[in-house]
Amino acid sequence: MSNLILRNEPLGRPWPGTDPFLFCAHHLDQYPQATAEQGVDMRQLGGRELGHDFSGKDGFSMYHGVNVPGFPAHPHRGFETITIVPQGLVDHADSLGATARYGDGDVQWLTAGRGAQHSEMFPLRSREHGNPLDLYQIWLNLPARSKMADPEFVMLWGENIPKYRTDGAEVNVIAGRYLPQEGSQAEIVPLAPGRNSWAANPDADVAVWQITLQPGASLTLPPATGKGTRRTVYFHDGKQLQVDGEAISGPRLIEVIADSAVPLHNSGDNVVQIVVLQGVPIGEPVVAYGPFVMNTAEEIEQARRDYGRTQFGGWPWSSHGPVHAAGQGRFAKHPGSDAIEEPPVK
Repeated sequence: MSNLILRNEPLGRPWPGTDPFLFCAHHLDQYPQATAEQGVDMRQLGGRELGHDFSGKDGFSMYHGVNVPGFPAHPHRGFETITIVPQGLVDHADSLGATARYGDGDVQWLTAGRGAQHSEMFPLRSREHGNPLDLYQIWLNLPARSKMADPEFVMLWGENIPKYRTDGAEVNVIAGRYLPQEGSQAEIVPLAPGRNSWAANPDADVAVWQITLQPGASLTLPPATGKGTRRTVYFHDGKQLQVDGEAISGPRLIEVIADSAVPLHNSGDNVVQIVVLQGVPIGEPVVAYGPFVMNTAEEIEQARRDYGRTQFGGWPWSSHGPVHAAGQGRFAKHPGSDAIEEPPVK
């Protein structure tokens, strides 16, 4: 048995977090052909509790959407959401006035801080073919000193996210510097998160790495540099993975010693997909009530009162689940600006 593995357990839903992470929800849906309204034909939605459908019936859920799947306007306070979309589209709107359409490898980072509402709808674009959606949403906690920080919205376009590739292995470096152990390639530096993010603190040693291993491929995770960093490997797709030589059948949650290099090897005949989350624990009490994550019950009650009184800035959109026009490309409009940001052309 490997002495680098601290914990090895079945991977539940959502994936449990290791401080400073709260959890990760992975949505993998095979949506059918789109209607003209970019949704699902109502004739295909029988037997569902529309508005609260997590059934997975016929390979997909509608979540809190009715015609278009997704999550209409809802509030957050006290933490951050990191939304990774390898495949499919998300239409974003929030109480700050920001709006976006992103996906196909993009990442959206929202530091909710003292409070924000946002909507995340999943428009379907193809009327001839199915519409798969692959989406991860990671909840990253904030320390007490940052829980009431100003909210901030950051877009990380997929074309700009640095990647490390070697012999059938690929690492999508979303957060946390990555120093390859194979060869002599220089350290890979990620894009910057929000200013008040726990990940913006270099001593927090936060990393979010998406890893793909083709059959037979190997990769060695570099040692962490933070003091007390914890590292969790979410082996969520594929059959066989060797971690420091120990054979593991997925899906599994594997916590490994962070300050040592950890060899990974895909010993099966299927592609292996892994998400690695690491960081120095915040080490503070966590009191959660749905979309609010604070340190005390009194702070949760205050969050509920504040939201009831202010709606965290209100909702400036005509719909609780706004969806952009069919054919609209990826873009982002940030709070307080009329400028349209688009992904780079490569």
